[in-house]
Amino acid sequence: MSQRNARPSRVTVEAPARLHFGILDLRGHRGRWFGGIGAAIPTPSVRLEAIPAVELTAAGPDAGRALEFAERYVAATGMPGGAHLTIHRVIPSHVGLGSGTQLGLSVARALAELYGLPSDPPTLAAAVGRGKRSAIGTWTFALGGFVLEGGRRRDETAVAPLISRLPVPPAWHAVIAIPEQEAGLSGAAEVAAFRDLPPPEEREVERVSHLVLMQLLPALADADLTAFGAALSEVQRITGRWFAPAQGGAFASEATRELVERMEAFGAAGVGQSSWGPTVYGVVPHADQARDLAQRVRAWLGDTGQVLETPFAQRGAVVESAWAQVGRD
Repeated sequence: MSQRNARPSRVTVEAPARLHFGILDLRGHRGRWFGGIGAAIPTPSVRLEAIPAVELTAAGPDAGRALEFAERYVAATGMPGGAHLTIHRVIPSHVGLGSGTQLGLSVARALAELYGLPSDPPTLAAAVGRGKRSAIGTWTFALGGFVLEGGRRRDETAVAPLISRLPVPPAWHAVIAIPEQEAGLSGAAEVAAFRDLPPPEEREVERVSHLVLMQLLPALADADLTAFGAALSEVQRITGRWFAPAQGGAFASEATRELVERMEAFGAAGVGQSSWGPTVYGVVPHADQARDLAQRVRAWLGDTGQVLETPFAQRGAVVESAWAQVGRD
């Protein structure tokens, strides 16, 4: 059998969730809009398999959404065949952990691997309609770690460029709390919110960029969690005010605000709300403190939410292929 005729008989993709730490610029007066910072976490995650088939089909949790992404991918690329997708695990939807982007990119990457099509992150994101504003999920899918992306021009639809990717110190952990409340904005409501938000003051935009460039990134490179956490928390306080007109305050709800304050009081070095929430995170220096913080948050939440403790993901999506040979020399 000829190696040139080999193709995967099965592709498995597992992709980490992401925490969105903040947007850099809602004014866009320097020519680029949005920009942002965030990091990958290994749990929760998306895990799916794809095998060649005559038509497009899907089974498992969020199968309908996965099938929509597959149809977009085929329409964008002209993929010469079908596939059956089996979804084993998904990220909770619309809670601030990047569920849509990670599922869409996982579907696209699996199909690209099956049929030998381009699999670079911007191409995948464009094919399934992701990365139109934030590119944090695209770059954490590709690389894991902490990422800084540079925003996009208003007249372009290209995925924002990656400016920096740094590993997160392996000892650092995040405690993730997902309170039981209304989901964060998404879809048409999110588009409308961004359209209607008033531009922030220029001095605040400059303050956020200065914090990121001269405190947060150097502190991460130096593994200085105290300085990193202080910068992260301040970025959250500033950018939260930018979104207050759309979410009724600096955080998604009063319960989210209280949870952020509790995490800080319980000893987290950096705290905030991921994206539109309601997910809240706290960053601590090692696993023992993560377990302690998680226990205290669980006791405070009672039965009204979910609490996870996790290190940060040091790599992006993991792709595995099983190969079959077709044809003869």
